[in-house]
Amino acid sequence: MNKISFSNSDIKFTLKNKKNISAWIIETIEKEKKICGQIAYVFCSDDFLLDLNQRFLNHNTYTDIITFDYSEGKTLNGEMYISIDRVKENAQKFEVDFEKELLRVIIHGALHLAGYKDKTNEQKEKMRKKEDAALMSYLKMF
Repeated sequence: MNKISFSNSDIKFTLKNKKNISAWIIETIEKEKKICGQIAYVFCSDDFLLDLNQRFLNHNTYTDIITFDYSEGKTLNGEMYISIDRVKENAQKFEVDFEKELLRVIIHGALHLAGYKDKTNEQKEKMRKKEDAALMSYLKMF
């Protein structure tokens, strides 16, 4: 059974390079001295993710990712819902290509499972550095 899975909820979307991305996620998790358990990525629309955000987190805002953490000890398990609409919009806003922004969001979720937070400016800065390092690693790997 694959440790990392990718699926869609209410949209049609095909993730390219699933095997490479899975290997990269696992490597990133192992660099954090954690074990990759079962991690599911679900690609969806803004509306789908807004509904989850309202129902489960009591937030009435759009977001690019919501991470549900089911980890036990050092073994990381979870579900991540990613709004493809939001990733596309953020890619334009930050003037990066869609694939790079999607990779950033994907690894952002894995880093949340590994224990990184992004509520304070200091936490956001640390998270961004981890994301950048992981993206550089991906480029070197593939």
